Amino acid sequence: MTVESVRAIADAVLYEGYLLYPYRASAQKNRTRWQFGVLGPPGAAERGLGEESGMAVQCLLSGVGSTVDVHLRFLQLQVRQVRRLDGDGGFTDVEALDVGGRTVLSWDEAVEREAVFTGQPVGPDGELRVEISGGEDVEAVCDGSGVELGQVVRRRWPLRAHLRLATEPDGAYTRLTVAVENAYDGALSTKDDATRGSLLGAHLVLRAAAGAGFVSVIDPPDAAAAAAARCVQHRCWPVLAGPPGATDLVLGSPIILYDHPEVAEQSPGALFDATEIDEILVLRIMTMTEAEKAEARATDPQVAAIIDRCDGLTPEQLQGLHGILRDPLADMRNVEPPSFDTAGAPWWDPAADAAVSPDTDVVVINGVPVGKGSLVRVHPSRRADAQDLFFADQVARVTAVLSDVDGAVHVALVLVDDPAADLHDWYGRYFYFAPDELEPLAGDAKPIEREESRS
Repeated sequence: MTVESVRAIADAVLYEGYLLYPYRASAQKNRTRWQFGVLGPPGAAERGLGEESGMAVQCLLSGVGSTVDVHLRFLQLQVRQVRRLDGDGGFTDVEALDVGGRTVLSWDEAVEREAVFTGQPVGPDGELRVEISGGEDVEAVCDGSGVELGQVVRRRWPLRAHLRLATEPDGAYTRLTVAVENAYDGALSTKDDATRGSLLGAHLVLRAAAGAGFVSVIDPPDAAAAAAARCVQHRCWPVLAGPPGATDLVLGSPIILYDHPEVAEQSPGALFDATEIDEILVLRIMTMTEAEKAEARATDPQVAAIIDRCDGLTPEQLQGLHGILRDPLADMRNVEPPSFDTAGAPWWDPAADAAVSPDTDVVVINGVPVGKGSLVRVHPSRRADAQDLFFADQVARVTAVLSDVDGAVHVALVLVDDPAADLHDWYGRYFYFAPDELEPLAGDAKPIEREESRS
């Protein structure tokens, strides 16, 4: 595989949070930016001016390959300052300039940067240096008649960073560490200084040479489970990249992802907010007034492209955003089919409920019947979100086994060590996992005794 094959998902990481709906400079949420993957200048975090300066990822290599390619990708801040031409021929900094009904705004943009180091040996530790130059570009702002009204000055500050590569054997595998450290040495007295000297949206793409491959550290094979558990991540999480089955690419992301992440084929383009549902966000954009859209277009050229793309979607493309029907049981593993039998009654018929009893129904996991009161250990794996990952390896008590209208089984849990477990159980605030994410444990939990509510 090539790095180009994962560029779409890497770009989604690069621009996550770049600008948020309603995409306007006047929106308060867009006054605080650069939410993910920010490597601040040394000392910025300690002084309360910016983010930590480093990140590090550890991953496992198998096979006999001797080199890796390292791609460090990030955004460099570019301050866009609008200046008005005065009567004396000088220029004055302004927030906005009206040019024939079109507004030109002062704003902070960003420029994509990628430092590529190919053929790095897997063996002796090494250090690589990244040098990104600063610069200043001046663009005249003219009206429809060609008369100059002002100018736009775009300014960038030089960036420096160090990459450290280290390897060590771990049984049949090699643990590879790639650490990135911001080495900015410019003046640092304000938060703006810190942002200008930061690597924004920083992430890594690693490619193994022929003959070697990466091993998943979030869902490793049994033979690599212990080695994967010894990998330590700092502000960067490695996942296998490329199509399912590919092992030569790893994406080191500041956002927790699952192995082989991909952009949905129904998505017409980036929206800078992967936590949103594309259809909802597109519909929101389409409800904006023309004045709001004009301000969004003036805020950033990339936002202008989003607005124009959403305005140009066909009915067929909008319908494609509405969703796709998938088999909910397609990836069930090691789980016997649900035993619920509605005797032919459709799901909407109240008679169907007679076959379901969450308090007494069980599901068989690894040959063990699991039902209300059973103890299990949680192993989130189904494209788990950040909250699910907090529950990894925790012991939980089953409160119910449920089946949805599609026939899929869901197990309701409360965490045994949660001080509020009895309260959650009392008002029905459960966590839900699929059977293949649970490991049955010996013994049953004693039912929690609680005082009946009084009127």
